[in-house]
Amino acid sequence: MSEQRLEQARAWLRQDPDHETRDELAGVITRAASGDAAAAADLDDRFGSRLAFGTAGLRGALGAGSNRMNRVLVAQAAAGFASYLRERAEGGTPTVVIGYDGRRNSRVFATDSAELFAGAGLRAIILPRLLPTPVLAFAVRHLGADAGVMVTASHNPPNDNGYKVYLGGADQGSQIVSPADAEIAAHIQRIADAGDVAALPRSTAYETAGEEVVEAYVTATASVAPAPASASELRWVYTAMHGVGWETVSRIVRAAGYPQPMVVGEQLEPDATFRTVSFPNPEEPGAMDLSFAKARRVQADFILANDPDADRLAVAIPDANAENGWRRLSGNEVGLLLGARAARAAAGTPGASLACSLVSSPGLGAIAAHHGLDFHETLTGFKWISRAPGIVFGFEEALGYLVNPGTVRDKDGISAVVAILGLAAEARDRGTDLAGLLSELGDTYGHYSSGQVSVRVDDLSVIGKVMSSLRASAPTGFGSQAVASADDLLRAAEGQPSGDVLRYRLADGSRIIVRPSGTEPKLKVYIDAAGESAAQAAERVHELENAVRALLAERS
Repeated sequence: MSEQRLEQARAWLRQDPDHETRDELAGVITRAASGDAAAAADLDDRFGSRLAFGTAGLRGALGAGSNRMNRVLVAQAAAGFASYLRERAEGGTPTVVIGYDGRRNSRVFATDSAELFAGAGLRAIILPRLLPTPVLAFAVRHLGADAGVMVTASHNPPNDNGYKVYLGGADQGSQIVSPADAEIAAHIQRIADAGDVAALPRSTAYETAGEEVVEAYVTATASVAPAPASASELRWVYTAMHGVGWETVSRIVRAAGYPQPMVVGEQLEPDATFRTVSFPNPEEPGAMDLSFAKARRVQADFILANDPDADRLAVAIPDANAENGWRRLSGNEVGLLLGARAARAAAGTPGASLACSLVSSPGLGAIAAHHGLDFHETLTGFKWISRAPGIVFGFEEALGYLVNPGTVRDKDGISAVVAILGLAAEARDRGTDLAGLLSELGDTYGHYSSGQVSVRVDDLSVIGKVMSSLRASAPTGFGSQAVASADDLLRAAEGQPSGDVLRYRLADGSRIIVRPSGTEPKLKVYIDAAGESAAQAAERVHELENAVRALLAERS
């Protein structure tokens, strides 16, 4: 154990205001100093690097050290962000809104941030209680704030937390993009280099937002799809996945005129341990099992599930061919349903556009073309989708939907709830259901199918190794299909989406995209195919999924 690492850890310990992480770190230091190899390795992991501040802000496991989420790191981030905002304001007084969810330490991190923003001379406004991420994104625009901070790790594992940043003004309440991330990171690093966060000025002269902000969000979101009279017959199940969505969803559903759902009681209230699921992400196997069981008991028409901070939405429908009688729709299926809804409403509007990430279904482009709308394909993340010119709807396949861009410039799983309820009521009026609407999509715009192969790793270097291997020796085919073209978006032409993404277009028109996840230790491969029928498209995707798994096994 190097003396330098021990001193680095002791310096951190001296400035840590949290007794829990202080005690945790003190024990590791004692063991490492006495020659415990495991403790020494633990210190290296905690202090060998910093959690990187990027366009997604900060996200990581809770614990002591610069490579963990904790009160020292959050204080450095808040002070650095305050310094960036003051510099940007050129003498004015910036306003920052702070929100937080129900995860461990979310309220503490939010309060620390409010005190540090106020201490730095900013106007700081903290939301009145734990609330969904879309409410914070809405509040930035509604209050005319210069910035927003949401303390959340969304659907990450229980021991994670995060720090998500928005900018107001010309950025319209969107998440940050480059070069703002690097500029903020530089300010944070200067604060960290200066030493003790205990010396940073704090003030309790921050404001607490009134209920008016939440009520304004409720009103704006209920107006997305007011219920027709027939909606009273809808039977649906809802789960908040142990997160903060239920209170707000319930109010909005009532305001919009829809019947209240039958709820998954075990997952309804905020629970930082997420006790009924391994991962609180509706996409993960098993996460919706309680919802499926509830829906079978009550004979529901469909299931709606928010993730813990309610910025994502999963939809499930009855399916006799599914193992348990229910099937979760893919993010692409839901995105195309909502995209067609938006396109019908916007048809004929000059400059109106649909947008999705480049890994999402190309079917949205077909919908836009059918209705004479513009179409934009962006890098992954709503920081890019939300900035598409003329956007009336945007989505990404990871269950994120921007339904109401006039009020929220980020994915919003609650406005998506209202939009799906509207579609379900409309379908019922026509004697069909959500499954019927999906069939109509294929008949009208073409049949598209999507799949995904994800590899979760313990060692992030594995992801780099696979990406390097694919760049050094590009595959010539996947299954029976030859690669017609291969694009490395790190070398994209000026004005085109650029990132750590590999895209392969196949001879039959199918598409395969490989990229590292931006928020989890995963390598993700996205597969899209079209066909003369839904069955043919799905068969092509299945063949390509098998080919991708074989390739990843070979290159890992």
